[in-house]
Amino acid sequence: MSTTASTTTTQRELTLDTDTVDTIAVLEAEAVSSTRPARAKLTWSSESEGEWIANYGGYFGGSVDKLGGRYVASDTFGMVVGDFGSLEDAQANLADRLHVMLPPVIRPVD
Repeated sequence: MSTTASTTTTQRELTLDTDTVDTIAVLEAEAVSSTRPARAKLTWSSESEGEWIANYGGYFGGSVDKLGGRYVASDTFGMVVGDFGSLEDAQANLADRLHVMLPPVIRPVD
């Protein structure tokens, strides 16, 4: 990803790696408002044995995959959120991350 930073006399092109863009998005979402709205509705479906798909406010929110005895959560951008000992921990952690990362889709819970 690149963006142009302009000043009155020069323009510069900046190239940012995916991790940096992800970090900036999370920090920006946290800084936008000190009061967080209600979370979007989160539902889970199981596409196949050992795979759970998150639907967050009507959007693909990521997934949790069972690998061996562990549960690996990945967010909507395919970034690994973490490796957890239980499905519940993986789903809760992904839900918390989505609430921060996807503020435009946050709407009151039905």
